[in-house]
Amino acid sequence: MSSTIDGSASAALGPLFAFLSYALIQAESVFYKIPGSYVIDRYIKSHQNDRGRTVLEILLALFAIRILLQVQSRTRSDKGEKDFIHFSEKEVDKLVDEWTPEPLGAPLSPEEQSDLASVCVVSGANGPRPKLANTGKQVLNLTSYNFTGLAGNEVIKVRAIETLRKYGVGCCGAPGHYGTTDVHVALERDIADFLGTETSILNSQGFSTIPSVISAFAKRGDIIVADRGINFAIQKGLQISRSTVRWFDHNDLKSLEDVLLSVEKDRQRRRESLTRRFIVTEGIFEKDGAIVDLPKLIELKHKYKYRLILDESISFGSVGRTGRGLTELYNIPATQIDMIVGSVANGLNSSGGFCAGSRVIVDHQRCNGTSFVFSAAIPALLAASASEGINILRNTPSILSTLQENVRAIRAVLDRVAAITIPSHAASPIIHIHLHSAATLSAPTSASVKPPDPAIPASRNAPSFDIAGEERLLQDIVDEALAQGVWITRARRLRGQELVEARPSIRLAVTAAMSRKECERAAGVIKAGIVKVLTKRK
Repeated sequence: MSSTIDGSASAALGPLFAFLSYALIQAESVFYKIPGSYVIDRYIKSHQNDRGRTVLEILLALFAIRILLQVQSRTRSDKGEKDFIHFSEKEVDKLVDEWTPEPLGAPLSPEEQSDLASVCVVSGANGPRPKLANTGKQVLNLTSYNFTGLAGNEVIKVRAIETLRKYGVGCCGAPGHYGTTDVHVALERDIADFLGTETSILNSQGFSTIPSVISAFAKRGDIIVADRGINFAIQKGLQISRSTVRWFDHNDLKSLEDVLLSVEKDRQRRRESLTRRFIVTEGIFEKDGAIVDLPKLIELKHKYKYRLILDESISFGSVGRTGRGLTELYNIPATQIDMIVGSVANGLNSSGGFCAGSRVIVDHQRCNGTSFVFSAAIPALLAASASEGINILRNTPSILSTLQENVRAIRAVLDRVAAITIPSHAASPIIHIHLHSAATLSAPTSASVKPPDPAIPASRNAPSFDIAGEERLLQDIVDEALAQGVWITRARRLRGQELVEARPSIRLAVTAAMSRKECERAAGVIKAGIVKVLTKRK
């Protein structure tokens, strides 16, 4: 009897349920026709796995409503101006005269003033042997990222002039709107063909490329595992992505694997759903010139199912038989790396940066990459110059062999200096010099060694050093070398702004545009400067 009643009730309510279902579908259809509805939909769905964030945002909304109601109530009660203080014109003028605005920035410290005073100005074209306006002398240049010596190349000059006459100076627009010309498209095609990827995308500034790439794909709730020694540009990308970041020890792939395991165990313990996961590191590290073990890195990427973002801003155009970077150095297909980020400014002596990968990766950035969408395209003459630079590297492999010979010539001299240490890889075209002194460096003892914490950017066991003291000594060495006609520089840092403070160093940028004898002479001058400065200190 009861089953008969239930059946008749269900039959009676069936049309009602059908109507409600139809109304819901229609309401959903109307909602998605409203501009911005997909943004609202994504925002609501983003709360599904983040209950703490939901509670926090509800509390903030309630707090904002309460404040607004208080302001409106106070405004209504103050309409009679009972609580206002009335000043005469003289009193107002006096208060204005006595007011002193706070400075926009703190006064420069003596060290910062000294840094500005030590900046050299090039008179004329830059290159391997520029003339300095400060001294009027010609010097050997080991400061510029002119690795392959393309700066001032006559073939590139001719191509640049021809392009300038045809296209003018600027593009006057973002690439995604009306700033792209056929030479930009040609450069993207040349870069992809040169590296062996499906396609590539060109950005107008090298520094902003890697933050744009990271933030285009990694969002809140995603996992990024990054090297503790990454450069400042990558740090900015991690910050604006708002992803969960886990850190592994600098260029230590055993530490990387430990972190990857801990991330997976933590996910299983919390019973969280899978999210997008990335490994972010550099090919040649800007901070010390170390080179990552790319074959092992790719092995870990596949084993733990992560996407790899590799910053080759230094290695592109400086290592490998023809300058294709680490993939050529280790003989690994570029398609094994999800995103290769490089610098057109460093590798090809032009301007801008690029990201090479699959068409899906690149097309997504054309709509979501901040650097691509919001920055004007580079001038056509610089795009044409970069394409010509690729042709030169492809057809003249001797450039890279000369570069490596010069690196070996400089290292042969400096490696014998007992007062310094060189953390850079033997094949790296940037060479960092650290002072080797127990007075300025203290390493943790075995008893004080703590297990690493992947959630903290700085290593618990990192050695400490006297930044100000080492910077002064290194600048004295730089000044001594400059007096002898060799232009070198300290590695400049934004102290207090980086997640991990890099140790002070002298950074040499080797170029193929110098002869072996010039490199040996420059290394000899640097060696003599180190010995002289450190002898005076004693």
